[in-house]
Amino acid sequence: MNGDQKSDVYAQEKQDFVQHFSQIIRVLTEDEMGHPETGDGIAWLKEILEHNAIGGKCHRGLTVLAFRELVESRKQDTERLQWHVELLQAFFLVADDIMDSSLTLQGQISCIYHLLKLYCREQPYYLNLIELFLQSSYQTEIGQTLDLITAPQYKITFYSFYLPVATVMYMARTDGEKEHANAKKILLEMGEFFQIQDDYLDLFGDPSATRKFGTDIQDNKSCWLVVQCLQWATPEQYEILKENYRQKEAKKVARVKALYEELDLPAVFLQYEEDSHSHFMGLTERYAVPLPAAIFLGFSCIFKSKK
Repeated sequence: MNGDQKSDVYAQEKQDFVQHFSQIIRVLTEDEMGHPETGDGIAWLKEILEHNAIGGKCHRGLTVLAFRELVESRKQDTERLQWHVELLQAFFLVADDIMDSSLTLQGQISCIYHLLKLYCREQPYYLNLIELFLQSSYQTEIGQTLDLITAPQYKITFYSFYLPVATVMYMARTDGEKEHANAKKILLEMGEFFQIQDDYLDLFGDPSATRKFGTDIQDNKSCWLVVQCLQWATPEQYEILKENYRQKEAKKVARVKALYEELDLPAVFLQYEEDSHSHFMGLTERYAVPLPAAIFLGFSCIFKSKK
């Protein structure tokens, strides 16, 4: 399958994925909409879901679908569980934007567990999924706390990569500790790269491609770029960083960006990207078994910066 064919398949899967959301909305709202004591709240929930869960890239939910070959006999279940993962993603995004005082946003976390109960309560993997979603929430909340106190912000790793894969692994009755530990070795490393790439694109990415306007400099984030700058800067360059970082003025943000360019950090990142790809391939070769290596290799497309 060539690149154009893969793009067409992805576009069709995303269209089907978004269309399925109308069914999720009905499941969560139609039974309660007519009750006078809850109707207004349910109507508000419907509006929140439609506003916050639709419009993103849907990568997390579509990742679940990409692994359906592991559970071909339960294809319908994987299609339903796509939205469990995507709703958790929407919840985290909204919470993150509120905490960061963002001006733009991309829902309700209890909806996820309502859907899990509705679709999976009678399944043998139900408890594993409940624990998995709770663990993902906890890991992300801890990461968000670190983010708020300007520590490195690798909060998306667990739910962006391990959660969708582990969901389908449990459905396939692949629930051994060793198998999940091996999957984590691959996926958490990939998640770290993904976050560092996100840090880089926050400043050097094309907003028309990344769909965001980064503010890491203004927000005093301890992102990968500033860590690299601190590592390589001369005393004079450090003073420039100190004077201009965490400042809102456009000219000061531009001065920090210019400093990064003086240190050739875009080239440093491209080398890091190449090294990370090689490391990922080695991890996949070593730890993918008993899962098909092709499943993990499907993630390799992220090793290409969207400039």
